[in-house]
Amino acid sequence: MQENLAPRRTYGRESVEFSRTVAFTDGLFAIAMTLLVVSLAVPTISDSDSVGQLADKLNDDSATFISFAISFAVIGRYWFAHHTYFSALARIDRGLIGLNLVYLAFIAFLPFPTALLGEYFENPLAIAIYAVNVAIVSAMEVVLFSHAQKHGLLQRKLPRDVYRYGVTMSLAPVFFFLLSIPVAFISTTLAACMWFLGIPFAAIADRWKPKEADELLLG
Repeated sequence: MQENLAPRRTYGRESVEFSRTVAFTDGLFAIAMTLLVVSLAVPTISDSDSVGQLADKLNDDSATFISFAISFAVIGRYWFAHHTYFSALARIDRGLIGLNLVYLAFIAFLPFPTALLGEYFENPLAIAIYAVNVAIVSAMEVVLFSHAQKHGLLQRKLPRDVYRYGVTMSLAPVFFFLLSIPVAFISTTLAACMWFLGIPFAAIADRWKPKEADELLLG
């Protein structure tokens, strides 16, 4: 005898559960971006009036400032992508809430590899830890996206070509960040530069973007 499976429980955009999930997500992003500044410390110099000493100290901390700027831009990019993703949802379910928590765990962890990167930029392991963290965040974007498509949580189910395009664009950072890890053992600076390859890749991929991609993916 075939068992009657209970329908998947979902929560619409007007529900308390949907609003709480969005509020919790935005709050965690805000905290993660704020914590990035913790790695920036005011330098200590022997002569408070010495311009040269202060300039030297600030120059010594340049890697910390660069890592802060990169990570702020990275988290900001993921917040914007996540905001766009939620704007395309008609409803959420418990599975998506759970996956979202896993995604947010790696967002919340990002200030630690950022501080590590600022302190040990010339160490390939610091580059590797940072790159793996960001690659996992991008991979979780694909998981969230696929879950919504599979379980009919989007306001409009995506055509196959648009869905593939969205997955490809989300997987591109995974590829570039993971590829930077072996490069880091040759040059950490070159490895960090590879993290920005997604910009020209997006410009090239735009040529093959499906007609409805902007409307369906960006809302």
